[in-house]
Amino acid sequence: MTARTLQAVLFDLDGTLVDSAPELGAAADEMRTARGLRSLPIGQYRPMAGAGARGMLGVAFGLSPDAPEFPAMREEFFQRYERRMLHGTPVFDGVPAMVQALQARGLRWGVVTNKQRRFTEPLTAAMPLFATAGAIVSGDSTPFSKPHPEPLFEAARRLGVPAQSCIYVGDDERDIVAGRAAGMGTVAAAYGYMGAQADHTLWQADAAISSPGALLKVLGLA
Repeated sequence: MTARTLQAVLFDLDGTLVDSAPELGAAADEMRTARGLRSLPIGQYRPMAGAGARGMLGVAFGLSPDAPEFPAMREEFFQRYERRMLHGTPVFDGVPAMVQALQARGLRWGVVTNKQRRFTEPLTAAMPLFATAGAIVSGDSTPFSKPHPEPLFEAARRLGVPAQSCIYVGDDERDIVAGRAAGMGTVAAAYGYMGAQADHTLWQADAAISSPGALLKVLGLA
């Protein structure tokens, strides 16, 4: 896709625009210490932050989603995270300048995340960055979540642009799968929450970036 045909850029949220790993990890770690277990360093939680409750409870307790106690533990995790998320979730360095540069070139932008509206809406409402986003689609905004393409189609509809005129940027393989299925150009955010076994070079993204600002060069805007 050339800069002339590009109309909008869509982004994943956690691990792509905002660094939510410290608060996600802290919420899970609170659950450990509340049960008399030793605290774990944030470095153990960070690679799995993109997997949300499944990833955090997996690190904290070795708990899998098919465990009988998982639903109750997940809700406890959600409540603890909910209390923390507005206190210390920063955007990644370079994100505000990158978004401003996209807008200066007449491009629209938005967010497509698997995070539930329960968390996405208050978090983005509290952060000035998202005041100019033309679409914020959560994991439960449509009947499907990524890697299904429907959330990306919904974001394009809200922006009023064809899906084929969008680029989707994300730090998980499911982001690239969803973007490709929606007919969008795809960019892997290699600075995000990729687990130890992840290899973004195998995802078949159209490009990869090692920092938010590098997106401008990939799009031929810098």
